[in-house]
Amino acid sequence: MGRRNGKKHAAFAADSSAEYPSDGKSVDGNLKARRSSKNQHGTAYTPFIRNPIDPETVKYFTEIANVIESKEIDLEERSIICGNALEETRGKEAELATDYVISHTLQILLEGCSLDYLCGFLQSCAEKFSYIATDRSGSHVAETALKSLSVHLQESEELSFIKDTLLKLCEAIIINPVDVMCNCYGSHVLRSLLCLLNGMPLERSHGTKSATILAERMNFKVPGSDENMSYPSRGFPDLLEYLVSEMLNATRENISNLTMDQHCSLVLQMVLKSLVGNIPELLNTIQVILGCNIDMEGNLTESTRLEEIPQYVEEPSYSRLIEVIIQVAPDTLYNELLQRVFKTSLLQMSSQHCGNFVVQALASHTKCSEHIDLIWEELGTKFKDLLEMGRSGVVASLIAATQKLHHRETECCQALASAVCEGDESLKCIVPRILFVDNFFSSEDRLNWSWPTGSRIHVVGSLILQSIFRFPSECIQTFASSITSLEKDQLLVVSKDPSGSRVVEAFLNSNVSAKLKRKLVIKLQGHFGELSVHHVGAFMIEKCFNTSNLSLRETIVSEMLPLRAELSRTKQGPYLLGKFDIDGYARQPDVWKTRQASKQSAKQEFYAEFGATDATKLKKDSFLADTRHKPQPEKMKEVRKQIQTSLTSSRTSATPFLAHQGSKAKTKSAKKESSVDLKGKNKKQRTEKGKDGINSSTPREGSEHMVQSEFSGNNEKKGEGKDKNGKKRRNAEDSKPSKKKKKVDA
Repeated sequence: MGRRNGKKHAAFAADSSAEYPSDGKSVDGNLKARRSSKNQHGTAYTPFIRNPIDPETVKYFTEIANVIESKEIDLEERSIICGNALEETRGKEAELATDYVISHTLQILLEGCSLDYLCGFLQSCAEKFSYIATDRSGSHVAETALKSLSVHLQESEELSFIKDTLLKLCEAIIINPVDVMCNCYGSHVLRSLLCLLNGMPLERSHGTKSATILAERMNFKVPGSDENMSYPSRGFPDLLEYLVSEMLNATRENISNLTMDQHCSLVLQMVLKSLVGNIPELLNTIQVILGCNIDMEGNLTESTRLEEIPQYVEEPSYSRLIEVIIQVAPDTLYNELLQRVFKTSLLQMSSQHCGNFVVQALASHTKCSEHIDLIWEELGTKFKDLLEMGRSGVVASLIAATQKLHHRETECCQALASAVCEGDESLKCIVPRILFVDNFFSSEDRLNWSWPTGSRIHVVGSLILQSIFRFPSECIQTFASSITSLEKDQLLVVSKDPSGSRVVEAFLNSNVSAKLKRKLVIKLQGHFGELSVHHVGAFMIEKCFNTSNLSLRETIVSEMLPLRAELSRTKQGPYLLGKFDIDGYARQPDVWKTRQASKQSAKQEFYAEFGATDATKLKKDSFLADTRHKPQPEKMKEVRKQIQTSLTSSRTSATPFLAHQGSKAKTKSAKKESSVDLKGKNKKQRTEKGKDGINSSTPREGSEHMVQSEFSGNNEKKGEGKDKNGKKRRNAEDSKPSKKKKKVDA
């Protein structure tokens, strides 16, 4: 147990199967030769006969496990022990890896050893790697080895050493790849190997979570998601092409059956994702899977298999494979699939349990308005039928597609409203019925349907409404009126539901008028404190606060004030306490109200000077109870005119912006005095605005990003101080240019 050897792979060197390339030849140069000589489809497949493990070996690895699990050894000593223990596996790798108990110890050894011992182990067991990968216990050992190799790949510079090891594993797999692909354990290992060769995180090998797929289809941003599926990690694209090519050659003759196999389908899905960016190999793989020819531009050739594809999508494994093909297909191929394969079959596929997911994928990956039109012709008037069949996902995907491409938005909203509200029924029922879409359409008496007590809000129904509230305001007035018509107790239930609260947030973020938003917020009065300590409602409270006027904001803070201690113990509580300045309100309520008013007043003045459109919107959404600080229209027009004149002059001369103030008849001394004075003023303004987070450069007209940066956090209160006489600095500064002008003209 205590044997240590300073030489690399001392124990592995005696095994000819573990000899490392020493002739300096590139692995790439041998790939073509290996393809013709190594992988013969007629190669005899020898079943693996597992030999028993002798008691001494079992005892040895039991002691090793006890030593490694102790906390007395440091990392360096642990690495040496792991390496020495791996040497004892020589010639018995397959037997030990497939042992239920010892396999766990091997996993620990492979995670803790150095790169040399790790590669030595893999090369030594390469000939039996397929047997290990397809075993219940061995597959975990194989995946652990690949994961450990992935970590070393990002840290080590010995790429050729790692590449040689991976080549041996690929050669072992392609002897009989179908058995590995169709095995429930081998499928996992093979997908991990594909990820490793492509440089993708190995976590991707286990597939994408349904929540992530749903979020992508509904155009919601997912933290950490990568839309183009490109990864900057190290990979071996030549080995990837080699392995994929040999796998396809072995599966080509029986591909129609293999695509129906669950585990083989998962491997093929990973192959497609791994080849994104490599158009020739990607198109070649797709044409093998579909059983038809595709030219280099992505155009499909005539084939009887094309007509059979809509029929096959009812199979779960095949439908998932088609979804990935749609996801990774170049634009030309996507257009071909939609126009020539799935056209006229969309409604039929939507009615199928698995086929409807293919329709969702088609809608989610539309590239242009023509694609929307084609899908809309078949499904646009069938929203009610789809919802009755329980295919709300198809409706949600189509709504998200129209919102993404800004095409047929009005028609989409009208179709959805008509699907859930017929004839002379009150429009108030639209939002409740969508929130509980499955419950409503499965009801036997829809006319007398009422709010279901105790039922959870439907996830897809929530996503539909979230998408709807991202549409232009003129399209969603019906939905806005419906959600503001909810009863107080109904709105409280929605606000505490994980899916429902997101609908309320989406409405408060929408483009509808502030009056409608505040109408909704007022209904929550008396429950703001309760929602602030709720794990779901806490996120919505911030949206309510941002939308509210001054009196409503004070109401929100006053209801949260008694719960300060409880808020501080929640996840979102400390953030809300700081964001709303609840401690400041507790100390001096009047000062708190003045700060809130000052923040909005400063925003108004900024928009008024640098963005007429935004000023109008802000005036409309203003929460101030009085109008004492509204900017004077005539004065604002004069300021805008001066800015526009200065900008026009600066484009035609080399003189800096704001250097054109005053008359052209100024004397040199007057110009110099005016320039110095203006520069001093601008410097002062930049200093004051810099305290608020504004960039020192001149802000662009209508810059939303600038405004958001300026008024973030509690820094707004610094930007608009008062002098000793109680007058605002802003007013004093506005009067300076006119005085200077009189002085110069004199």
